[in-house]
Amino acid sequence: MELIILLLIAIFIFAYRKNTGDNFYKFLVQEVNGMYEKIAPYSFQTVREKSKELGQEFTAKEYMAQVVLFGALGAIVAYLYFASILWAIFYAVAAIAFIPYLAFLRCNRIYNEFIFEQIQIYTTNVIMEFNTTQSFVKALEGVKESGVLENPVLDDIKLMIDLAYQNGTIDESIKYFDERYPYYMVKNMHQLFLQITKEGAKDSGESLENMLLDIDMLVEGVYRDKMDRNVFHKKFLTFGFALYFLVMLTQFLLGSENYIKMLEDWYVVVLLHGIIIINTYFLINGEKFYNEDIGGE
Repeated sequence: MELIILLLIAIFIFAYRKNTGDNFYKFLVQEVNGMYEKIAPYSFQTVREKSKELGQEFTAKEYMAQVVLFGALGAIVAYLYFASILWAIFYAVAAIAFIPYLAFLRCNRIYNEFIFEQIQIYTTNVIMEFNTTQSFVKALEGVKESGVLENPVLDDIKLMIDLAYQNGTIDESIKYFDERYPYYMVKNMHQLFLQITKEGAKDSGESLENMLLDIDMLVEGVYRDKMDRNVFHKKFLTFGFALYFLVMLTQFLLGSENYIKMLEDWYVVVLLHGIIIINTYFLINGEKFYNEDIGGE
């Protein structure tokens, strides 16, 4: 085991000497990116690219800091549980292996927040344009030309306009957009426009004003939920990581020597592995909950 550790240190020193400073980070990140791009799902590549455009993607040094932090925490926790360098290395590697998945969750949250903001802009501006033009397609064209939207929503609006002219009706356009962005404020707004278009509502101004108020209330609720999630997330992580170190209390009550003797029993070792796995499962699930369904009403 000592030989393996020395070999890993030697490889690290050689790589560092060959690629010092920022070059080392760039070299390592390029190698990891090269491997991961081949196996990463398309959804991850999409959300990560948008995170980069928004300037919210982690830098190479920040990812390296995560690797060091996760590896150190995994090793410390495992050594406290099993008093074994072998298990410390295993759990350090396992902890580092979660970083790409956590990066996907984070980028997915950033992407969903961006999409929700774009949908809010879309619905609000289409209603205001409709009040002027009294035509859904003309309202879409006005929003498209205004420059307030970005891709992918902008490209979808262009497709909606093309579908409307091809079919001579807005039904297909609305169906396409509703499937792409299944938000209540989108469906409710489109349903209102269908009623106005097909039933020829005489006074649509009041209905549209009420719709704008509903959108404002909905957006306010979503952002309030976001703040509540942030508070919950900090408390959840604090509590979750504290659970890992309850083994220190066990060692204090039993004494280090008695605890190490207990590790000679296989069922004790299995139980300790189960504790780590279950706690990690709940932590990952909590992260998944925090990072998904942004704006999903």
